[in-house]
Amino acid sequence: MNSIRKGLLVAVMLLGSALAQAQWELDNSRSSLDFLSIKNDAIAESHHFTSLVGFVSAEGQVQVGIDLDSVETLIPIRNERMRELLFKTAQFPAANIAANVSPEVLAIVTDGGVVTTDIEVLLTLHGAEAKLSVPVLVTGTEGGLLRVISARPVVVNAETFGLADGVRALQSVAGLSAISTAVPVTFNLVFAPAGA
Repeated sequence: MNSIRKGLLVAVMLLGSALAQAQWELDNSRSSLDFLSIKNDAIAESHHFTSLVGFVSAEGQVQVGIDLDSVETLIPIRNERMRELLFKTAQFPAANIAANVSPEVLAIVTDGGVVTTDIEVLLTLHGAEAKLSVPVLVTGTEGGLLRVISARPVVVNAETFGLADGVRALQSVAGLSAISTAVPVTFNLVFAPAGA
């Protein structure tokens, strides 16, 4: 079993049996989660994860699992360094997001409406948990799809999740003068009706 399949399996297990009650399931092929790294105080580079799993229940429970082994920076050696030095995926293979969306919001968007709101999410990453306020645009689309888009970047601080040492290790091995520990994250998540 390759590392991406292992990471996805772990993410699914962390999501638990609630997947059985999913009203919508995340469509990985149409979804994206991107983050920026800023090095030497001036150079921004975009990266993303290629493997996501998740669901939204009829009651508005949201769970998303991120396979950290699937990090893609477009440079193979950098992918490897992020997995080993930053995320330490052998020990922490997945990040998980939990949130709740009100049934009223789901009712509006499934009728074709658009809702802009802030959602409080619990992010579990590298053995630590923190609550983040995430501004989102939620829309319902043809075919019963739900699309959840970041209304603006969410800044995740590496120090909050014990990743500062990993950032310093990346900085050292790459011979850089600085890598920011404040990381802007954006996403475009598409959820399809379960069983469709």
